[in-house]
This record gives sequence, structure tokens and C-alpha cells, in this order.
Amino acid sequence: MIAILRRLLVRPVLALLPLCLCLGLSLSACSSTSLLSGNYVDDTVKVAQALEGTIALAADDPARSDAESEARALINDYMSRYRPQDGVNGLASFTTMQTALNSLAGHYANYPNRPLPEALRNRVDKELHQAEAGVVRGA
Repeated sequence: MIAILRRLLVRPVLALLPLCLCLGLSLSACSSTSLLSGNYVDDTVKVAQALEGTIALAADDPARSDAESEARALINDYMSRYRPQDGVNGLASFTTMQTALNSLAGHYANYPNRPLPEALRNRVDKELHQAEAGVVRGA
């Protein structure tokens, strides 16, 4: 008798499990708060300034690890939003920004515990300034 009841109760629960999992994942994905507004110019300036602040942190700064994690999330959010957009993807400011973001993301992925080398820091800083200036003037 208990085996029959268990079978009657477990099967519907197991059948609903994938549905509940998908619903939970989709709701959590919708509730994520993005720092980006959807305006390419504003978002590019905001991301460039945030990353300039992150790369300016000293190697021994205790907030560096958290700042780099936030930078990686911001890079991913920015690129996933603007890379697929054809109207943005061809702009010189986006290409310059993409180069800087790819360099930073590559360093953070491959060397998570090491500070940015000075040459990379200078190049990325220069590219971020170029992208910021370019997007403001409409390029």
C-alpha cells in the first residue's frame, strides 16, 4: 500500500521538477539588475569610466579583487548587449571599446590573481579614453 502511494506521489512531483526548474531559472534571469541603460553612448561612457577606476587600483588594494569581479560582469553585460547590434557593431568607438574589453577580460580570465602589467594598463587606459571620446562625438 505504501509503495503504491509513494509511486502515485513521486511521479507527479518528478514530472513537475523540470518545469519548476525552468521557471525558477527564467525568473532569476529576468530579475537580474543591469547597470546598463540601453543607451549606447551613456553605457559606453559609464563602462569606460568604471573600468578606468578599476585598472587604476593599486595591486595591494584590498578592494581590487571585488572590483575586478564587478568589472568582468560589467564587460560581459556590455558586450552581450551591444555586440549583436549591427548599428553599433560597426562604429569605431565600439571597435576600440571591444579591443580594450577583450584585453581586460582575457587578463582577468587567465591571470585572476595577478595585477595588470603596466604596458597593458597603459594600452587599455588609452583605448578606453579613445572609445569614450569617440562615442561622445558620434564615431
